[in-house]
Amino acid sequence: MDIVVDEDLKAYIAPLTADEHEALERSILAEGCRDALVLWGNVLVDGHNRLGICRKHGLPYQTVQNARFTSMEDVHLWMIDQHLGRRSVSDFQRGVLALRKREIVANRLRAARTAALQAPVEAPIAADAAEPSPPVRLPESESLATREALARAARLSPSQVVMIEKIQKQAAPELVAAVKSGTISINAAAAVATLPAEQQVAAVAAGKDELKQAAKRVRETKRKPPADQPEAPAAVAADDSAESLRQQVAALTAENAALRERLESMKQALASAGVPEPADR
Repeated sequence: MDIVVDEDLKAYIAPLTADEHEALERSILAEGCRDALVLWGNVLVDGHNRLGICRKHGLPYQTVQNARFTSMEDVHLWMIDQHLGRRSVSDFQRGVLALRKREIVANRLRAARTAALQAPVEAPIAADAAEPSPPVRLPESESLATREALARAARLSPSQVVMIEKIQKQAAPELVAAVKSGTISINAAAAVATLPAEQQVAAVAAGKDELKQAAKRVRETKRKPPADQPEAPAAVAADDSAESLRQQVAALTAENAALRERLESMKQALASAGVPEPADR
């Protein structure tokens, strides 16, 4: 069979690093190509590195057809699930794959709902007619609608998923490459991704230390209070408190004076009426 290598399919999963490819080549040279290449018709789905190594050294290999593939989406989902289960895949790459899976599943569900809504309505049937066919059902698949479900699929925390999604949407290609290579952590890259693209590129070009410093500056900026809401100095706050107390004392003093004046008026009225003032006890 003439095996077809689809370049888009080959690039769908992140390629092996130079060290990983060298280790695979040593293994195949020592033990042969133990795992069969997976095909969809004559299109290669899994085993691009193994095929290249076997052809390079003239080694034999086996192939197997996956009869469950009916579309390229099936192929993509299968590839994603295969790589999500591999320990060698980085946290960032697992997050990217899980986000891709969520998109495919969501598209399928939308298409199924649209098809169900557009399905013709059957006319009423007589009571003695045969039982009607069951209603159209949506395909059952793992729901990745929630962040928690997405995190479980990628074996990550929900916060990591949020950061990876932010990197996917906002990071410059140079910053994404730095995350993939391990030059910068997911956490730091998510912070740097909030900067303008030209600043991201400059930080990557400056190296690992500058990337760390850029992430630190972003975090410190977020912790500072807004410019239009400055924090009140401690001395001003103390003055405000003292002024409030002085106003309360003045109000109480005025109230006390008014009470004394009222009491004196009552004493004078009693004296005029001939009522003796009670003795102190």
